[in-house]
Amino acid sequence: MAESLRLDKFLWFARIVKTRALAQALAENGRLRLNGRVVDRAHAPVRPGDVLSFAQRGEVRVLRVDSLPVRRGPAAEARAHYCELTGAPGAD
Repeated sequence: MAESLRLDKFLWFARIVKTRALAQALAENGRLRLNGRVVDRAHAPVRPGDVLSFAQRGEVRVLRVDSLPVRRGPAAEARAHYCELTGAPGAD
């Protein structure tokens, strides 16, 4: 498995967005943070352990990348690649 994956591909493979074009737009509009730093490029590398934060559907989502997907699979498979930290205890 690869050591890193393009940010837009991760967002699409993990089914966080519906299309690759939406993933590229989210990554390039400067409203997504990778490990606390603002990202403005779709080709930013994502690695296991990285934390992504962004606004989606009126709420802020915080995700930890647990592993890198190799394809865009079913939703259950996609969710196994990240952990949602938004509702975690102590996240307030």
